[in-house]
Amino acid sequence: MEPLPKPNQNHLLAALPVAELARLAPELDSVAMLQGEVLYEAGQAAAHVYFPTSAIVSLNCMTESGATSDIAWVGNEGVIGMALVMGSHTTPTAAVICVSGHGYRLKAQRLLQEFNRTGGRRAGVMQHVLLRYSQSLMTQLAQTAVCNRHHSVEQQLCRWLLSTLDRLPSNELTMTHEHIASMLGVRREGITEAAGHLQQAGFIRYYRGHITVLDRAGLATRVCECHAVVKTEHERLLRDIGQLAELSTRPSPPTFHLASDFA
Repeated sequence: MEPLPKPNQNHLLAALPVAELARLAPELDSVAMLQGEVLYEAGQAAAHVYFPTSAIVSLNCMTESGATSDIAWVGNEGVIGMALVMGSHTTPTAAVICVSGHGYRLKAQRLLQEFNRTGGRRAGVMQHVLLRYSQSLMTQLAQTAVCNRHHSVEQQLCRWLLSTLDRLPSNELTMTHEHIASMLGVRREGITEAAGHLQQAGFIRYYRGHITVLDRAGLATRVCECHAVVKTEHERLLRDIGQLAELSTRPSPPTFHLASDFA
């Protein structure tokens, strides 16, 4: 039996100072996250937020006709439930696990307490972490809209494959063409054709719902710029988070008063 991933395998939890993560750790519940499981329906009140460590969750919207399309994916780089810190008690999208794995669950109210926590005159580190992650998520949302409008199905498939690999320790995926087509909001035949081209090029091997990426560098030659834009922005924001966490552990500077204050 493989050991459970630790909370700090989630990038946002890892960005917290050691003392803050240790304080939260007893309240982080370890959860198995299984493909197809729905964490939230659109419009549903969220009782918990989720920090994936090895699972990947898709945020998707559904039309009146029942068609769905993913607008973002969240793995070990993020958290599910960002609507809470934006002041909403319900989620505007559904959150569905698309790659099985593991994660940690925290009560929504507890996250809000951490978000609103202050030390001296400084906002809490969790607030800095989540606000910067929200910018990373908005970048992904915007780039997904651009990609869906302007790039080919093959480029979108390459983006999905590379984005998924960024969040996993393995180059093996279990996913049918139909499922991928549903997530990307395209026809299954388009995914089948695009996957066939990538397999002929020797970049992937596909067999009965199992995808093995053989040549990641090869996929990078076929993908659009969207993957790099999102990844670069997240890495930049993660560096900012690390710098803020370091500053937060330093004592607050002394407060000086003008002489007139004592008159």
